[in-house]
Amino acid sequence: MNNLIRHNPLFTTGLVIVGFMALVAILAPWLAPYDPTAIDLDAILMPPSWQHPLGTDGLGRDLLSRMMFGAQISLLVGFVAVGIAAAIGIIFGAASGYYGGKVDTLIMRFVDVMLAFPSFFLILAVIAFLEPSIWNIMAVIGLTSWMGVARLVRAEMLRLKELDYVAAARLQGASDTRLMWRHLLPNALSPVLVTVTLGIAAAILIESGLSFLGIGVQPPTASWGNILTDGKANIEIAWWLSFFPGLAILLTVLGYNLLGEGLRDWLDPRNN
Repeated sequence: MNNLIRHNPLFTTGLVIVGFMALVAILAPWLAPYDPTAIDLDAILMPPSWQHPLGTDGLGRDLLSRMMFGAQISLLVGFVAVGIAAAIGIIFGAASGYYGGKVDTLIMRFVDVMLAFPSFFLILAVIAFLEPSIWNIMAVIGLTSWMGVARLVRAEMLRLKELDYVAAARLQGASDTRLMWRHLLPNALSPVLVTVTLGIAAAILIESGLSFLGIGVQPPTASWGNILTDGKANIEIAWWLSFFPGLAILLTVLGYNLLGEGLRDWLDPRNN
């Protein structure tokens, strides 16, 4: 890991950005100068100042405090949604790659059907029938984002199950379950790690987009997406409401993408 940090600037830069955002999210209850939901009618749409470093919104709420608590929402959605997607993808991909035949055909055709639908519009359609909430958003993103993980795991399982150590374990009487989960799957997860890292960035973007459209995280809970909605309504007189949450989304997504690219370079055997 130390060698990775020293010799991979992409990974190091991404790790710094992601680490900073995570630290801000974790320490938000102690670092935020104001209550993110506290309304102050005497401070409506104040520009950045010493009193409010990032300004205030249309209800006089401190933008810096709302941004800090919004970071918690983004990280929670990213990790939980991708965790759901990874769990489903690993199970389906492992079964498909290991058993092959009709099981492989059935699972891969289901994956093809899921991939035929544009993910964001599929999420919009599902959310339209559910109550907008952070838990529904995380579940829907996870349930519609597992296909890439499944295909990666399947490809690795197809490659690994032909190796000599698997044949030796099978000759020693190892069951299918033991072969799959003890011998094959741990060695098939390297590309999944990269996909999961990049998937967190995608989940954050999706949550921000849904909240911006008004069907994601609902006010007064602070989310970078619904802060952007306030900024759209006041774009001509309150530039800070669009600039700062947009910058936070940009940096966070960039950080996870750099982290993923750094991991991909490190795990590529051609670079070792």
